[in-house]
Amino acid sequence: MRRLRLCAFAVLLAGCGTGAVFAQDPAADYPSRVVRLVVPFTPGASTDLVARLMGQKLSEALGRQFIIDNRPGAGGGLGAEMVAKSEPDGLTLMVTNQGPSIFNALLRKNAPYAVADLAPVIEFGSTPVIIVANPKFAPNDVKEMIAYAKANPGKVHVGSSGTNSNLHIALELLKAATATDITHVPYRGTGPALNDVVAGTIEAAYTTTVSAAGLIESGQVKVLGVAGAKRMDVIPKVATFAEQGIKDANAALWIGLVGPAKMPQPIVDKINREAGKALKSADVRERFAQWGLEVEGGTPGDFAAAIKADADRVSALVKANALQVQ
Repeated sequence: MRRLRLCAFAVLLAGCGTGAVFAQDPAADYPSRVVRLVVPFTPGASTDLVARLMGQKLSEALGRQFIIDNRPGAGGGLGAEMVAKSEPDGLTLMVTNQGPSIFNALLRKNAPYAVADLAPVIEFGSTPVIIVANPKFAPNDVKEMIAYAKANPGKVHVGSSGTNSNLHIALELLKAATATDITHVPYRGTGPALNDVVAGTIEAAYTTTVSAAGLIESGQVKVLGVAGAKRMDVIPKVATFAEQGIKDANAALWIGLVGPAKMPQPIVDKINREAGKALKSADVRERFAQWGLEVEGGTPGDFAAAIKADADRVSALVKANALQVQ
């Protein structure tokens, strides 16, 4: 009997030990409840569309719903601040681009969060930015728009998704590269900016083919140029900035997934792994191709390196007085 009791006690200890091992793995039962995917822009923006597609894929893979929570404002800074200050349990994440995760943190005085307050999980995809205009706007390409703006200083109004957003920075690069006086008009997201282009309230806007695909196809806007190294398959007739004689104004938009700093690495790795599988699926690749997005993927470390490169670039521009902290 004494031997049986000892054996039973040993089994109990072994069971407790196994339970302790599982308890130490925060990814074992992740996610334990619904996950909030914050999108720091309005519905219809490129980040929003990608978030909805990838959120659905992650819901299917992980067995819990990933719900979209649009939090526009301050060039994406409102949503980014909320995520940066949330519990690092992987239940509040953000689908973002450079604007909220880098530019807002570096270009705002007394910014409420830093680049390091957001943990890179995975880069979904990237695309060059483009300039679209109202069909009645006289210039038909960027070269003509620059000439028109030089003849009419301050009278060309170009919208973006917000101050210090990725699209705003792209416009500032163009202005600096061409020494042109163009008026920036910030919005709470790409959708409202495009609506005003269609209405003729502003002449043009920086955007992506992801956000503007329907408007381009229907002829409600015309594309003036592609700020990339090569033409895009989805709009092959549109010349790049370089082809139009404009240098040092290229800009790309990446879209990726981040969370609050100090998220347990096993949770980061689990989300990265499942998102990476989704990015390899035929339907996601087809949708990205339709939007003009190039699939990226990779490890959290790969994404961290891309973020650091962008942050270093912006810091260098600030030191050169090409960009100002406001």
